[in-house]
Amino acid sequence: MPEKLRFKRVLLKLSGESFGSEGSGGINLVEVERIAGRIKSAARTGAQLALVVGGGNIVRGAQFSLAGAERAAADYMGMLGTVINGMALQLSLEHVGVETRLLSAIWMQQVAEPYIRRRCIRHLEKGRVVLLVGGTGNPHFTTDTTAALRATEIGADVLLKATKVDGIYSADPMKDKSATRYDQISYLDMLQKQLKVMDLTAVSLCMDHHMPVVVFDMKKEGNIEKAIRGERIGTLVGDF
Repeated sequence: MPEKLRFKRVLLKLSGESFGSEGSGGINLVEVERIAGRIKSAARTGAQLALVVGGGNIVRGAQFSLAGAERAAADYMGMLGTVINGMALQLSLEHVGVETRLLSAIWMQQVAEPYIRRRCIRHLEKGRVVLLVGGTGNPHFTTDTTAALRATEIGADVLLKATKVDGIYSADPMKDKSATRYDQISYLDMLQKQLKVMDLTAVSLCMDHHMPVVVFDMKKEGNIEKAIRGERIGTLVGDF
């Protein structure tokens, strides 16, 4: 492995919105291909790479719930959306020569392997990029919490959360021009300030397991590789 490689096993969280066009839902194949190219570059670092995929571009369970749908059923709809995104990304990754495995927390053997922790780790050890879909397999949990859970389960060195902005801010930088960016922040401060970058359950889980989190702008070329190598980009969340 490259000498500069700091994190040997990485969990990358991708939002569902990154699969669609700005301000619209669905899947934009150009965006998916762009994501695949960046993941291919990241895989070349030699790090073992697992991805948790969101599904907000297709359906958000919480929004259906607010409209009167049963929350559990709405959440399962959201989980199925993550499977669709994972399949699209798998096709794009394999098109550019990256060997992948799609593992789903909801069993659907026709399209994905079932998520089994030891099987996931074995795929990583063989150099495959593993796409983790279907959320936790249970309602009432976000894909952020899924990412925190899977990162701890597979023994990842870091959780990388890809966003549309270059880190964690004191307020929404799109709405508040006076918002300031944190270079680093503790789990406890995130919980106390109730910063909305990750849900509080995910932050608590990372805190309990001392899982470092890097929040960064994925749209900037080379950022995933920089994060893997331990270069200071975005915001680092940890025990401070």
